[in-house]
Amino acid sequence: MNNNNGFISDFGGIRPQIGEGVYVDISVRIIGNVVLDEGSSVWPMAVLRADGAQIHIGRHAAILDFAFIESPEGFPVNIGEEALISHGAMVHGALIESRCLVGIGAIILDGAVISSGSIIGAGSFIAAGAHIPPNSLVMGTPGRVVREVKPGERENLIQQIRTIYNKSRRYMGLDSL
Repeated sequence: MNNNNGFISDFGGIRPQIGEGVYVDISVRIIGNVVLDEGSSVWPMAVLRADGAQIHIGRHAAILDFAFIESPEGFPVNIGEEALISHGAMVHGALIESRCLVGIGAIILDGAVISSGSIIGAGSFIAAGAHIPPNSLVMGTPGRVVREVKPGERENLIQQIRTIYNKSRRYMGLDSL
């Protein structure tokens, strides 16, 4: 039996798990083995489809408008704490560690690892199996490390994450923290 509740549904008897204080826009599509940790947020028209392996979204991570995340068989997706998956980005069977930014329209494929603190530039393409070192700024198609993330860029990312978290509280009718 498929226990649909709007746009959130089970797959193969596994229902998405939504933690405390998670904001999920009414237009979002979440299917199957998806875990959304405390304070994470999923914004308009995003799709999280876990019909092959698990998708795990870490604490205070944000999946922005029109992002697509899929976990095919053998390639779970893990989005780390305070990571930001931007508008129209696609993550397919990859690991995104904590405090990373995946820019607008970026594509990250099966088995890729984006290490903590890295920024993937808008429109960049990360090939299957690629490993991006910590605190790397990556740009281009194919994505190449162009330099280390600067302290100001890191602070800006942290501020963006806080802003999105506070905005999610307002959308939920709660006070910002």
